[in-house]
Amino acid sequence: MKYLFLWCICVVCLLHPAFAQHEHHKGMKMDTARSPEKMGPMQMPMNHAFSLNLPMNRNGSGTSWLPDASPMYGYMFHSRKWMYMVHGNLFLRYTNQDIGRKGVRGGDKFGAPNWFMLMAQRKVGRRGLFHYEVMLSFDRLTEGGAGYPLLFQSGESWKGQPLVDRQHPHDLFSGLSVGYTYALSKNTDIYASFGYPGEPALGSVAFMHRPSAMNNPDAPISHHWNDGTHITFGVATLGVRLHDFKLEGSIFTGREPDENRYDFDRMRFDSWSGRLSYNPSRNWALQVSHGHIKSPELLHPGEDVNRTTASAVFSQPLQHNNHLNITGLWGLNKSKDHTGENALLLEGALNVKRVAVYTRYEWVQKSTEELDLPGTDNLFGVHAVTGGISYDLLRAMHTRLAIGVQGSVFFNEKALYSLYGKNPLAGEVYLRLYPDLMKP
Repeated sequence: MKYLFLWCICVVCLLHPAFAQHEHHKGMKMDTARSPEKMGPMQMPMNHAFSLNLPMNRNGSGTSWLPDASPMYGYMFHSRKWMYMVHGNLFLRYTNQDIGRKGVRGGDKFGAPNWFMLMAQRKVGRRGLFHYEVMLSFDRLTEGGAGYPLLFQSGESWKGQPLVDRQHPHDLFSGLSVGYTYALSKNTDIYASFGYPGEPALGSVAFMHRPSAMNNPDAPISHHWNDGTHITFGVATLGVRLHDFKLEGSIFTGREPDENRYDFDRMRFDSWSGRLSYNPSRNWALQVSHGHIKSPELLHPGEDVNRTTASAVFSQPLQHNNHLNITGLWGLNKSKDHTGENALLLEGALNVKRVAVYTRYEWVQKSTEELDLPGTDNLFGVHAVTGGISYDLLRAMHTRLAIGVQGSVFFNEKALYSLYGKNPLAGEVYLRLYPDLMKP
């Protein structure tokens, strides 16, 4: 509890200026129809992090895109030349993985998964845009070095042992990046970004930044098939936007973060990726990407991974600030001399007034190696279905406090019954603290 108290003190200190400035400007209407050049610095709406001519709602994680109709949760405030936005999510929860004790790999835990982000930007001349962001996570304090229990999850390590059936904690410094964009015209941008750590142009918007996933305290068990590179110690990205198409490429460090969650790992720039994004309308964001990841796992230094992903994100605003958000994605990991491993995910969230109803379905091919099992390299298909509901108990100081409950059922192959039992169940209850919805 002392670590949780420390986390709360840090958040209060960091958000204090945001509360003050946001209160001062809460009556300000963001007039996106007016040209930024004709607006005063205190009236200027926050545009996209990598374009003066796109709305801020298109901001995903890293340089990825969300639909323009996506809801935005955060605190916005301004100085004379800078515009700032603060985001965050904190869950105080109890989770029980394998409620019926059908197997030997489940576990339960009280914890507080969390993340906090500050974004800032300013114009440079008439066509330039400078952007930086800082993302922090106190998972190492609230979840411990081994993270939290999550059946069939895999990836990274603790004390020299693979983390299996647990979600690893994220690094304290989960993102420190800068970017510069130059507008060649209203419909064309070129940009560059550098992160240490940062996120390469690979995969969809990371799960903690997807509106369809924000209500769920758990990472997807397909995390390392899609957005597992969202914390990369050393990444450089170049990109070009033409109308609603974007083509970008990255060079980055393939090795995943080490077990020390407080340090800065060595930059290697031994991996590469490319991504094509297209937003056909304000309600859709599509992407396909491919990357070569050099030696991502510390315990398997000789194994490189070729990752291919495709995703579609849909956002539909409803009346009275309600909204529907859906994400579908596919990921493929392929290593030399290993069979390709696929993952599918479909998740959705419906927010109506104070109530959020959400669900997630996943099918993932987990290998013998991924599940830390002896024997030859086999693939085991795992299906996971999650459903949850939350209710906003309190709204104060542009912040919401919600209470929620969710449950999951896993459909695993007979060969895994001795470890997991047949169709194990998981459940959790939580309190969620998060920013209010920003209104245009």
